[in-house]
Amino acid sequence: MQRLCISGIRQFGGVVSRTCKTAYIGFESNAAYTIPRVGRLQNRFDAIRCFNADARPETVMNVFDRKAKRTQKNISALSKDYELYEYLREEVGWRMADRICDVKRKFNVAVDVGCGRGYIAKNVYEDMVGLLYQCDMAENVLRQSDVSPEVPTIRVHCDEEFFPFKLNSLDLAISSLSLHWVNDLPGVFKQIFGALKPDGCFMGAIFGGDTLYELRVSLQLAEMEREGGFSPHISPFTAPQDLGNLLQRSGFNMLTIDTDEIVVNYPSMFELMGDLKGMGENGCSWSRKPMLHRETMMAAAAIYEEMYAHKDKEGVPATFQILSFIGWKPDPSQAKPAQRGSGQVSLKDIDKLDELVKKLEEKNSKDGTT
Repeated sequence: MQRLCISGIRQFGGVVSRTCKTAYIGFESNAAYTIPRVGRLQNRFDAIRCFNADARPETVMNVFDRKAKRTQKNISALSKDYELYEYLREEVGWRMADRICDVKRKFNVAVDVGCGRGYIAKNVYEDMVGLLYQCDMAENVLRQSDVSPEVPTIRVHCDEEFFPFKLNSLDLAISSLSLHWVNDLPGVFKQIFGALKPDGCFMGAIFGGDTLYELRVSLQLAEMEREGGFSPHISPFTAPQDLGNLLQRSGFNMLTIDTDEIVVNYPSMFELMGDLKGMGENGCSWSRKPMLHRETMMAAAAIYEEMYAHKDKEGVPATFQILSFIGWKPDPSQAKPAQRGSGQVSLKDIDKLDELVKKLEEKNSKDGTT
């Protein structure tokens, strides 16, 4: 059982489609209760708002205003043309679903942390996942999320920083471009680690440190020139080495992290900023400035075009660095590394690979092995 805090309760119609139900689990409280698990849902049920009551021993960096981010995402969901801004998440969501296919196993229970509008779920099928939970902090976005055509899906409204699943209950946790707004990233990793069953899998994608570096540099130079100083307008992102350290410290093993870059071309800096707002990716750090002066924005656009514009075509590029990772919860059934000194071939002889293979085949044939 996981200790949770419960406050306001209201009724909500749970059935969204033939394969999808919705639960509302979220935020503040005064009293502590025990919830067995999110999975016990009915066609009509109470909506519960909750916080994890366990005290964390580590100091949590409070960088982002989570309430402001929730509001920004909910406002973006009210736009009639919100689908126009989904191109980046759609691409990464498809890639993450493809990575699930690479694992030759069916995951009975999976959770999509920060699901958004179901970018992963729409590409998940019954031979990959048995039951899928979709979790997001923005209720308006969650209502718009697509579901799998084959996999039973349950929507859960909750904050990613307070994972509402009991210990050893999940086979797969997956996240696509949502954890970069989390204040307590180590705490989220530890909660996911605890909720996974032994030999459970955690895979995801998160923005890397070089994301939108063109916009960051242009705004900083423009503010230094026009205002004599600058404020952070692009949120801090995770470096690949830091991501690996956090996952390893949380207990995951057999880690794999790879880096990719998606470059999107825009007519100017203003179209880029408009698309970021449409995605719900406005800045929400506590130290953000309430406004940008018109002269500063015009100067930033000119600097952006001067420093980064294409020479052979119109428009300016925007770089999105994607860090994709996969980690596993330890289990005795997992493959173990070979003993030190048990290798038969030295890496310095790798250029003689054909000769080494023939020698090994001759040796095995003499020993009667294959």
